[in-house]
Amino acid sequence: MPDTRISLILRLPRSADAAAWREFVDLYEPLVLRFARRRGLQEADARDLVQRVFTSVAGAVDRWQPDASRGKFRAWLFRIARNHLINQATLRRRERPVGGSTQVRRLQAEIDERVIDAGDAELEYRRAVFESAAARVKRLVQPATWSAFWETMVEGRPCESVAQELGMTVGSIYVARSRVVARLRAVAEELEANENA
Repeated sequence: MPDTRISLILRLPRSADAAAWREFVDLYEPLVLRFARRRGLQEADARDLVQRVFTSVAGAVDRWQPDASRGKFRAWLFRIARNHLINQATLRRRERPVGGSTQVRRLQAEIDERVIDAGDAELEYRRAVFESAAARVKRLVQPATWSAFWETMVEGRPCESVAQELGMTVGSIYVARSRVVARLRAVAEELEANENA
């Protein structure tokens, strides 16, 4: 049985468990990176923020315990990201002269208690769940089946043109889409169930 999210997180304090850290980074790096980029950080600064967040997680994860009254792990993770973002903006404000760049002023205006609300964290989480589920399902289905799904459901292309391109019938496009959607739903539900276990 694959580890649940909570059991994965509980494995992280064991520094020798490189597989747990790889899985953790694969799952959460895109969330934190997207969070940073949406807050106006350039790519290099966003990646730096991700590294600082993961360093903080590594230093504190042994104290994290699953507790429904304190919220989910991802809420804790985003609090760490938010705090690092605030610290970074504060440091930049001190380093730059008054009237600094538009980017810094915009960051400063954004950094308040609303910098990450529950809806924003949930949206980032849903995207990460979809990306993780999609990566798993893509490995499980035939390339033509995945293309039929992706091109028609995600890219929004007409079934007829995709069917012609892939050498499939329109009916088989619908069947392929249905199968992929069912698998995506099952994998996403499993990921979420594991997160909440």
